[in-house]
Amino acid sequence: MAALNYKHLHYFWVVAKAGGIAAASERLHLTPQTVSGQIGLLESVLGFKLFSRARRRLELTDMGRVVMSYADEIFTAGEELEGVLRHPSVGRPLLIRAGVVDSVPKSVAFRLLEPAVRLPEAPRIVCKEGKLGDLLSELGMHRLDIVIADGPMPAGSSIKGYSHLLGECGQTFFATAKLAKKHKGPFPRNLDGAPFLLHGEDAMVRVRLLRWFEEQQVRPRIVGEFDDGALLKAFGQVGIGIFAAPTTIADEVMAQYGVVPIGRTEAVVERFYAISAQRRLTHPAVVAISSSARTELFGHHRAAHPE
Repeated sequence: MAALNYKHLHYFWVVAKAGGIAAASERLHLTPQTVSGQIGLLESVLGFKLFSRARRRLELTDMGRVVMSYADEIFTAGEELEGVLRHPSVGRPLLIRAGVVDSVPKSVAFRLLEPAVRLPEAPRIVCKEGKLGDLLSELGMHRLDIVIADGPMPAGSSIKGYSHLLGECGQTFFATAKLAKKHKGPFPRNLDGAPFLLHGEDAMVRVRLLRWFEEQQVRPRIVGEFDDGALLKAFGQVGIGIFAAPTTIADEVMAQYGVVPIGRTEAVVERFYAISAQRRLTHPAVVAISSSARTELFGHHRAAHPE
């Protein structure tokens, strides 16, 4: 392969960020034909396509996403360097690169990460969402400082990492007022035969919920399964079914989705972890996240031993 032309790589990065050739051309002050031609040269050098066209829009190919991950690091660092050179007294801004497993509720993820921006020198947060395995690979390549997950490091993982328990809490069950009235009665018997919205297979709490249903001898009618917790709650918001969420964010769930609690249990525990490449947490923002989680977000809940 010929030597990589970083000017062409920069054009590719701008196109990917802008979402198209025309928008990128305006930012680069070049004609669309020039930008398109430079992207073509880069693809020729690399030996594969970076973009595919779908519904008159450009989308990154699988290899395009790989190249974009590297280009993003290269040119983001370059922009930071330009800022430091323009203002030497300011120094390099603190950066935290956090991965969030997509089964972690968005409200929990926000409340875990938010303390980092309350630091005296607030860092810039780069947040990626994805599957645990993908994020751990990024952590292993030192592209992430921390992974927020609903479970510890998988046993037998080839990636070196350490699990730090941030906290745990039970589950609160929610429904619209109309659905709650229809299934009123002592909890958890009121769940028997009721429509229920269940977490997807990647969520650690799913198995615990199903086991608890068996122990309580209740059989909710599963009407939907969702990998995306926000989508699950959106269906719950319109009364499609009852759903469960971590008790620590119960007030937020009620306010945001207009639902009411119909019961809660501490027998179904949901745990949240910070997974790092180091045994000790040393990054200032990560330390702030861990400390705040234990004293504020989960401070009033029962603690467990780290796994």
